[in-house]
Amino acid sequence: MDLKEQFEQAVTESKNLPERPSNDTLLQLYSLYKQGTTGDVNTEPPSNPFDFVGKAKYEAWAALKGKSLTEAMTEYIELVKKLKG
Repeated sequence: MDLKEQFEQAVTESKNLPERPSNDTLLQLYSLYKQGTTGDVNTEPPSNPFDFVGKAKYEAWAALKGKSLTEAMTEYIELVKKLKG
């Protein structure tokens, strides 16, 4: 199975984890997913000062700037494996 197939499988598995991950881990999953599928952040930060979730997601993704798609996919796969136990 190639990396993209492993990544897609990990995305599917992430929806059926034995326990709900912490908010920090969910942000990590989100940012690795976005970096692994889209690359560097390509949107403007949320303009609503009360959109705390959107801001947190944006900042988590922006923090991965420069990480290759391959690196992000690999880290996502490893994180899901760890969360599965």
